[in-house]
Amino acid sequence: MDNSPSRDDQGQPPVPMTKPETKPPARADHAPVAEAEMRASDADRERVAELLRDAYAEGRLDVEEHAERIEAAYAAKTLGDLVPLTRDLPVHRAISFDKPPLGAPEQGPRPDGPVRLPARQEAPTMVAIFGGASRKGRWRVGSHLRAVAAFGGVEIDLTDAVFESPEVVIEVIAVFGGVEIKVPENVSLHGSGVGIFGGFDVKEQTAADPYAPVVRVKGAAVFGGCEAKPRKGKKLKEWVRKQLGAD
Repeated sequence: MDNSPSRDDQGQPPVPMTKPETKPPARADHAPVAEAEMRASDADRERVAELLRDAYAEGRLDVEEHAERIEAAYAAKTLGDLVPLTRDLPVHRAISFDKPPLGAPEQGPRPDGPVRLPARQEAPTMVAIFGGASRKGRWRVGSHLRAVAAFGGVEIDLTDAVFESPEVVIEVIAVFGGVEIKVPENVSLHGSGVGIFGGFDVKEQTAADPYAPVVRVKGAAVFGGCEAKPRKGKKLKEWVRKQLGAD
């Protein structure tokens, strides 16, 4: 009896069967990102900024603290950067940045009217040389603006802007050019500019509300002009309001 290994048709011994090689499970390239490390959206930044405005209006933050935190809120890159800005405020209430799943019932009442998009962040300086520059719509106004017009024109419309400071100083330099400034009718407007072979016209007014923002226009117009005036029918709705204990 022959016990030698059998051979196939070509006379070669059969190839022994081997167990298939198992590959280790693929390792995930990226671990789940912690909530604090997630990138912040414009809506997240605006939510924190609104809480800071309320805290300032209630007297919990002074002018410097509010300005510093507002700047940090709009410069925040992650959700973790936003949380410390309201941690010591009673309005903090463990702010959640989680988005509800699709189909889940909404928490809390829906706001009346259209949803307002976050206000734009703009540079504090506007320059028009042999051309024009215009800024209008819903944008954030800080404590200082500078407008330079040389053989051109600059238009600054504050009627729909969001005031982040109780006082806004606008410095104007107009040389063979013009600067036009429009403000809401319910803010205070004062001017102290100089016209040299030109005009510097500021229609001053004092708002009935002593806590309303104040816009101060100063500078010079040389062979040019500057005009600042309230826009009738346009009232400011969003601003930092410090009541100093008043209702």
